[in-house]
Amino acid sequence: MSGFLFVVPPLVGHINPTLGVGAELIRRGHRVAWAGLPDIVQPLVGGDAVVFPCAAPPLDDPALARPLSLRGPSALKFLWERFLEPLADAMASGVRTAVETFQPDVLVADQQAVAGGLVAERLAVPWATSATTSAGLTALADIPKVEAWIVGVIQRLRLRIGDPSSNADPRMSDRLVLTFSTKALVGPGPFPSHVRFVGPSIAPRPSSYDFPWHWLDEMRATVLITLGTANAEVGSRFLAKCAEAVRTQPHLQAVVVDPSGSLRDIPGQLLIRRVVPQLELLERCDAVICHGGHNTVCEALWHGLPLVVAPIRDDQPTIAAQVMKAGAGLRVRFNRATAEQLSTAIDAALHNPAYRTAAEHVGRSFRAAGGDAAAATYLERLAAHTTEAGLDPGFWTPERLGS
Repeated sequence: MSGFLFVVPPLVGHINPTLGVGAELIRRGHRVAWAGLPDIVQPLVGGDAVVFPCAAPPLDDPALARPLSLRGPSALKFLWERFLEPLADAMASGVRTAVETFQPDVLVADQQAVAGGLVAERLAVPWATSATTSAGLTALADIPKVEAWIVGVIQRLRLRIGDPSSNADPRMSDRLVLTFSTKALVGPGPFPSHVRFVGPSIAPRPSSYDFPWHWLDEMRATVLITLGTANAEVGSRFLAKCAEAVRTQPHLQAVVVDPSGSLRDIPGQLLIRRVVPQLELLERCDAVICHGGHNTVCEALWHGLPLVVAPIRDDQPTIAAQVMKAGAGLRVRFNRATAEQLSTAIDAALHNPAYRTAAEHVGRSFRAAGGDAAAATYLERLAAHTTEAGLDPGFWTPERLGS
């Protein structure tokens, strides 16, 4: 029996992929715990799960609200200065306590919870990366000045949190990177052998959502419209345009996730909800309009659903580009999309069979990748083959890990 500690940021989309992997490890008899902000983590992992508390910057701090005009390198710098660096400092003490108390054989750190990798290197704990978005697999080679600036931030964090003699990248473990996608979506690479594509983690989640399933009309095409959990402050205009687009197609019905409560139901066509049981709902949908968040995109493709993607920021433009290159959907401009353009995109997603065919192809690749079981197996092998001198030199050979 081994122990695995998942270190996660206070972001639902980054916690969800660890749920199924953790459950699979527990099923196999291992010890599993999480380290993160309890108010966010505990409801997702369940009341019986072990959660070590870590602090975080106030998530409602107005300083964290990025202007939509801030894009590219400026947006990335904003993210590190206002959120990722303060988050690492805030989490460090809690992560260290979790490691010293739980004594994990392997620490699994989310890409954005860099305190996990830094504390692991300081305490000499083997660690893996949970890559909840495949956009992080590529270095910022096209903007080397930004990458150099981020490396500088990491080095300052390392002096405070990690091992000052190390020069490893806490965003990406050099032992194991679990990527919750496949090459059918991400592209062919090349990628280092320790980057393992396991497909999305699609597992039941604790849910108390009261959803009116009787509202759905099986005689109409159903579209889910969602901008994720972190974009309520910027999404009102886009959601309103989507609602206007749906009204022009009487054969269509849509469920709109509107955390701000800015929209109103339209009987027979629009159902507005602040939250939805997304996995269960996708089983009843025909297409998805979203912001390009990695989890939503992968969950839609898992169900073979074509996408209309309107990326807002961060990794979303990269994920949107992956969807388009795979042929599984269309892209619209978040800030400028009109109701007419959205109506045309919805119509294409629903009625051009090429998009559904491509989405189903990606979905099959997800299932073939192994998901939670494959991720758990890679973590078990990392725990079993790690020694004081490091990994067995033959650990990452194709014969040992499979293709």
